[in-house]
Amino acid sequence: VQLQASGGGLVQAGGSLRLSCATSRRISSFNLVGWYRQAPGKQRELVARIFSGGSTDYADSVKGRFTISRDNSKNTVYLQMNSLKPEDTAVYYCNAWNLGDVFWGKGTLVTVSS
Repeated sequence: VQLQASGGGLVQAGGSLRLSCATSRRISSFNLVGWYRQAPGKQRELVARIFSGGSTDYADSVKGRFTISRDNSKNTVYLQMNSLKPEDTAVYYCNAWNLGDVFWGKGTLVTVSS
């Protein structure tokens, strides 16, 4: 299983970015797909996830600003990030779970300038 994250870049505070996670397998085959991030010197943390039934879950720090969604026809999960803050700067990773198996993609760097 391959997960390909894209869409990172440099943006000013208050701006927006949309990350994409394209999978090599049907999105519906995963129990959940999520986004994690890791800032320099910090542990990797959950940002948002979407379950197979469509329910979503967000970290408190991004609630109301980030939205996770999926397009089953494209086998892609998106993370729309609005009102970005410098503290959102991190490498963002796509993650997928299927029963006991966990899959990770390579990260995409998001840099938010103040």
